[in-house]
Amino acid sequence: MIWKTSINKMTGTKYPLIMAAFAGLGRTEFAASFSNAGGLGIITGLNYKLDSFKSELIKMKELTDKPFGVNLTVLPPGVRAFDPLSNVTKEDYFKYLEIAINEGVEVFTTSAYQATHLGERIIGAGCYWFHKCSLLRHAISAERVGASAVTLIGMEASGFKNPFQHTTLINITLAKRLLKIPIIAAGGIGDARGFLGALGMGAEGVCLGSAILTTKESPASKESKERWLDTDIHSEYYHKQLYHGELKSTRVLSAAIALQKKNSSIHEFIEEIMVEAAEILTSWGFEKDQFSTLPT
Repeated sequence: MIWKTSINKMTGTKYPLIMAAFAGLGRTEFAASFSNAGGLGIITGLNYKLDSFKSELIKMKELTDKPFGVNLTVLPPGVRAFDPLSNVTKEDYFKYLEIAINEGVEVFTTSAYQATHLGERIIGAGCYWFHKCSLLRHAISAERVGASAVTLIGMEASGFKNPFQHTTLINITLAKRLLKIPIIAAGGIGDARGFLGALGMGAEGVCLGSAILTTKESPASKESKERWLDTDIHSEYYHKQLYHGELKSTRVLSAAIALQKKNSSIHEFIEEIMVEAAEILTSWGFEKDQFSTLPT
């Protein structure tokens, strides 16, 4: 089945799937495998030193002829004191950005904190700016300052949490009423029904994070992957770690990990989602060979 959404249109990808940005793990080879599988692979810029970043982008273009993007994680003031990347300056962010623009990158994702200064340069260069946020009010602000799209993260996601965060269901359905720019859903999505559910709620694409960390191409250790695949999301420990409701990071992967039972390749994982999604649509009576959310 052919998939057409505004996110596909912007990114030029086969599927409306965006790779999450991973500190330490969002590296070139991993991102290339995601792009080759039909989604938008994301290289996390701060995983590389400035003097080696350009060479990684060149390598990426050798590993894939498909679209890819770059993430710039803007560190909030409150975490700079104890974050190992706290020595990254505002000027450094622009240096990463200029290197990527000069190497032909057309899609940039920003996350963690306000990135208007970067967004203005991204849009000014004729590129797309996707800002990731956990609160609707932050998404509204991102739209107001010119973001091309927003990724909204539900509380089912892993990573840094906001105590005022809503679920993916509430985030996306409310955002569809309040925003005019496209929405990318994130948080607890890891199979065909989650993908279709996100589109049904109003998203134009899905961001995959925890769900792909157990794939063969993931640079995580074999021991970590095995431990993640054995995660019991029904345990009290897991529940308290994921839904702690405090301004801090989680210690566990998102609830999407419960949907992963094997160490498959990225290509196998994505194809399984998209093929099953098409089969589900057919079982609902959808008879076309193309699924589009674009205005007719």
